[in-house]
Amino acid sequence: MLGMRPDCESCSKDLLAEQAGALVSSFECRFYDSCDKDKLHGICPNCGGALSPRPTRSQSLLAKYPDSTERKYIC
Repeated sequence: MLGMRPDCESCSKDLLAEQAGALVSSFECRFYDSCDKDKLHGICPNCGGALSPRPTRSQSLLAKYPDSTERKYIC
């Protein structure tokens, strides 16, 4: 299951699990699409993999499978 970490690894802003506009790599690195457009250009700086739209998690499933609390600010 996707960990849904709570922050963008580039700018450290919050990425809510139910919020669209986030990207993820195959190693679950997470970034805002605005950070991708400004400096990443579709390639993850951590693992070198392609960035794809991260799925959202519905409110009903967040109760059973909540967001991760692990923050991972890298860049």
